[in-house]
Amino acid sequence: MKGFSTFAIDKSLILMQHPVLNNLNISVLSVDQGLRLCYINPSAESLLEISGNRGLKQPISSFFLNAADLEPILFEALQSGQMYTRRKVKLDLFTGRSVTCDYSITPYMDAEKPRLLLELYPLDRYLRIDRDESISTHTEVTRQMVRGLAHEIKNPLGGIRGSAQLLARELKTDQLRQYTDVIIDETDRLTSLVDRLLGPNSALKPECMNIHEVLERVRTLIAMESDPPIEIHQDYDPSIPEMNLDAELMVQVVLNIARNAMQSLVDINTPKITFISRVERQYTIGSIHHKLAVRMSVQDNGPGIPEALKEHLFFPMISGRSNGTGLGLSVAQAIIQQHHGLIEFDSEPGNTTFSIILPLETSA
Repeated sequence: MKGFSTFAIDKSLILMQHPVLNNLNISVLSVDQGLRLCYINPSAESLLEISGNRGLKQPISSFFLNAADLEPILFEALQSGQMYTRRKVKLDLFTGRSVTCDYSITPYMDAEKPRLLLELYPLDRYLRIDRDESISTHTEVTRQMVRGLAHEIKNPLGGIRGSAQLLARELKTDQLRQYTDVIIDETDRLTSLVDRLLGPNSALKPECMNIHEVLERVRTLIAMESDPPIEIHQDYDPSIPEMNLDAELMVQVVLNIARNAMQSLVDINTPKITFISRVERQYTIGSIHHKLAVRMSVQDNGPGIPEALKEHLFFPMISGRSNGTGLGLSVAQAIIQQHHGLIEFDSEPGNTTFSIILPLETSA
């Protein structure tokens, strides 16, 4: 192990930095000369979807389906004592998911035994963060434009409605007043549409509650509304603590997502919706990193979202249905942003999942 004299990391430094490594957003693992896991930080546990306690002393091959591609490089690092870096490597997990990472391998000595420090930089996460920030920026710009346009529309609508009411008082017959009633009704409908375009304009009314109350309330409504009946499943994490949320607004968001899922299943032989809750560790929302976040998901087995709509799905007036207004997801995103969270989705034919991610420590 001659190369270690030049490239090794001092054992005491590694041990001292364990508390720091536990709080890093970077995924860090350490393996021994048999490529068995010696240490894993929470970020790596989340990325690789494994339990650190159960994974300790297990070979690296038990974490990756394509470990055969990684093992020769690890053995080479052990033999040479040299640091290695690889770019855009796809790691296939046993959960069926794949992650694309840059990674670096650094040899060090522990009790005079060679070890390797493996740092994973998940590109999928960074791409998601960039995408979420881009969507948030575009959504905010669009919302400001829509707000300005909406106020310009509401002013003449108010004048039209008032004039129709005055005219109705001058008309002598009910038959003629039917025309002014139509004008008033249509004006009210347009005003209501403009108000929906403006989105939520009131302060949140947070209360301490369990998110499963929201999911169960929506699940019950969807079960009653679905015709023909839809197979509905629950996959909850009961350990999630209570959070400060605006219950009514949160139901509005989840119900909107669930109804979209239900409507997409019209032509599916065995329609299915699953409500899911999970805790996410070391999660970044916008530019803010959170140690803990909660994910509420609605998953369906529908046809998926057309590629042409994916980049613009949260913009106002964008809808995949001919009779849709395109306001539901835009308003839902605005409500979740008020809760300092975000909505994201993953969609392919047969599997579409919309997820609401909320920071656990600052959910009000």
